[in-house]
Amino acid sequence: MTHTSDALIVGAGVIGSSIALELARAGYSVRVVDKGPGAGHGSTSASSAVVRFNYSTYAGVATAWEAAQCWRNWSEHLGGKVAEPLARFHQCGFTFLDTEVAPAERSMTLFDACGIPYEYLDAEALAARIPTMDVGRYYPPKAIDDEKFFEDATSTLGALYTPGGGFVDDPRLAAANMADAAVAHGARFSYRTRVVGAVWEEGVWKLQTDRGETIEVPIVVNAAGPWSGALNELIGVGDDFTVTVRPLRQEVAHVSAPPGYNSEDGLGSAIGDLDLGTYMRPEPGGGWLVGGTEPECDPLEWIDDPDTANLDRTAPQFERQVTRAARRLPELGIPNRPRGIAGVYDVSSDWAPIYDKTDQPGIYVAMGTSGNQFKNGPIVGCLMATLITAVENGADHDAEPVHYRGEHTGLDIDLGAFSRKRPVNPDSTGTVMG
Repeated sequence: MTHTSDALIVGAGVIGSSIALELARAGYSVRVVDKGPGAGHGSTSASSAVVRFNYSTYAGVATAWEAAQCWRNWSEHLGGKVAEPLARFHQCGFTFLDTEVAPAERSMTLFDACGIPYEYLDAEALAARIPTMDVGRYYPPKAIDDEKFFEDATSTLGALYTPGGGFVDDPRLAAANMADAAVAHGARFSYRTRVVGAVWEEGVWKLQTDRGETIEVPIVVNAAGPWSGALNELIGVGDDFTVTVRPLRQEVAHVSAPPGYNSEDGLGSAIGDLDLGTYMRPEPGGGWLVGGTEPECDPLEWIDDPDTANLDRTAPQFERQVTRAARRLPELGIPNRPRGIAGVYDVSSDWAPIYDKTDQPGIYVAMGTSGNQFKNGPIVGCLMATLITAVENGADHDAEPVHYRGEHTGLDIDLGAFSRKRPVNPDSTGTVMG
């Protein structure tokens, strides 16, 4: 059986579903395939869904600020075509501790350039804003069994607070909302379907699926998350990439919020803490999510095949993450039994995404996104639709990068910043924070 479309997107996570929506809005006939049972069931479902603006590049900050406007007006972004339930954005603010690896001054310069409201809190103001917080400086992060882990702080630290930050309460639902909106614009989704073969013939890609179907399309977008590297190999692209991707198993712990952190007035701020190597955010109902920022003292679990990953919580990782969180928030309890989620991330070698064309006709990639790009999901579709339309109409993106201007903020985003052939960013934190 053979089917034809203008574009095939491989992957129906928050990234692939966003691309499907924007290409369908632009008039393309769109087909999406995903190995999972529905939209957002892969690495998207393991996201903490934090919405923040602290990146080390102007393009990263501008993209996050533009995307935040979509989360604030989610139904409007979906075009009013999707019925309840809808994912909800909780604007509880984001507190990013001022550390050597991610100095507040650098972020403030980028925030000023993008028009993002913020407040700098010195140690005294930070302690007053979050009374449950220990404002000591402990950098660099240490293993929890290191005798130095519980040494006294060397000094105190402040933080950069952005009131526009927060989190999305259901990342899987957010992807499903965008998939539903794409369907309303004519896109077709096929689940439990894998691409197993690809050839370029007579000006189109002919992709075989494990269901015995051949899909003929001139445009293919790789948004396959942790499986994106394998798909590149199958198609035959990647030799000219300076940035590589690799699957990484990750865990997010779930505990009860510190007493008093969530008040009747609303949820307390989400926190980014590269000083101790963790990030945290509240949950409605008194929950608290804790993730790690890959400190050098902890082992990283790189895997070859995402399908073989252990998706159960492990006690050692739970203990590492929650103990660090409790060092920062001493009233946080550490349960004996690990709770939370585990998943597989699609991680690039510089922890920044690749949104680009490739050296093969009609092949595009939106990869290396896991961990720090969920927040940008609504805008990634706009970036990729702009890029694809320009390149398919003759633009030489490698020589003269395509730009996207934000509909909500008016900010100009140079898509060359997400190039597969970009130089190493000297300001990168080298962590999930970007």
